[in-house]
Amino acid sequence: MRVPNGGFCYREQIAPAEAGRTVLAHLAARYPRASEAEWRERIDSGQVRLEDRLATNNDTLLAGQCLVWERPPWMEPDVPLATAILYEDEALLAVAKPSGLPTLPGGGEFLEHTLLALVRRRNPGASPMHRLGRGTSGIVLFAPTAGAAVPLQAAFREQRTRKVYRTLCSGDPAWDAFEITAPIGEVPYPPLGTLHAALSSGRPSLSQVTVLERREGACLVEVEILTGRPHQIRIHLAHAGHPLVGDPLYGPGGLPLPGTTALPGDLGYLLHAHRVELEHPRTGARLSIQCHPPPALRNSKADGGHK
Repeated sequence: MRVPNGGFCYREQIAPAEAGRTVLAHLAARYPRASEAEWRERIDSGQVRLEDRLATNNDTLLAGQCLVWERPPWMEPDVPLATAILYEDEALLAVAKPSGLPTLPGGGEFLEHTLLALVRRRNPGASPMHRLGRGTSGIVLFAPTAGAAVPLQAAFREQRTRKVYRTLCSGDPAWDAFEITAPIGEVPYPPLGTLHAALSSGRPSLSQVTVLERREGACLVEVEILTGRPHQIRIHLAHAGHPLVGDPLYGPGGLPLPGTTALPGDLGYLLHAHRVELEHPRTGARLSIQCHPPPALRNSKADGGHK
């Protein structure tokens, strides 16, 4: 039986640039998924507090004030909630995430139906060191404690980790191994305002692609990302003329498909974080953590076939 989550308090301190607006105008601008009429109703029903009192629609905000939206419990979308521990000790936790499960809360929909919430039921102090898109399956590394996070954060910041993915891309790449270096930045995208995509003035990005198996109309590839830009693999393979099979968002050129209103979390493609390599934060020993790919991303020779 499905039950609502426990609700959530969205708490913020008003910045100087936000001062002078009314509570209604501020919330409608900050959380545009709800209409101004919906925000007016929430404020009128006592869900919003300014400092230590109930807010009104016309209250004028001052810099430094505390504004709280006490969101009542809501029904979250159904998602797969089965995860698995791939590696665990006092310094490192590696968890297998299924496709369809968000890593972190977001989008106004997901709070308890997230990988973070599931992991924290078992390890209350755990924090993710990176994230996977909702549609991506595979390995997510966590620090079990705040103290364990420091060396792991340094390893990611200094690019001392290797992250290797598998995916099914469209078409037939001309080479068995190639690099994609298209810069990635934000482009205008009406459903969200902006969206990460291939952009000549964007941040430098590098992906190394290896063909594992050529299939009819598609290709199983391994991708190592040497930079960690949002949606990098989806953007890069689309930019190279080989969008991920089933991707509802990115098309040739690494840009949004013409006429699409898809969101980055929409499903349909196959992308799997297959292997992460790093030095153990305590012992220095080299670790290679793997997560078995789903059937469609298995190499018929090396992994025993696909369905």
